[in-house]
Amino acid sequence: MKELVEYIVKSLVMDENSVKVTETEEENENVIHVFVAPDDMGRIIGKGGKIAQSIRSIVKAGTPREGKKTFVKFGE
Repeated sequence: MKELVEYIVKSLVMDENSVKVTETEEENENVIHVFVAPDDMGRIIGKGGKIAQSIRSIVKAGTPREGKKTFVKFGE
């Protein structure tokens, strides 16, 4: 799922080299952290957070129902 998020984010930003996506796994949750250049943050958040919510929806739909929750967090 990390690779899919990275692909989507890289297609949205101007500086693809600054994109960093990491994934951490804990007992009952996976967290995907997305880091981009400060100038590109608005591009992945979107107006009213619509793009960020869309990315989260794609991740939620693509995650198997194994009892783990997957979260996407955006940071600089």
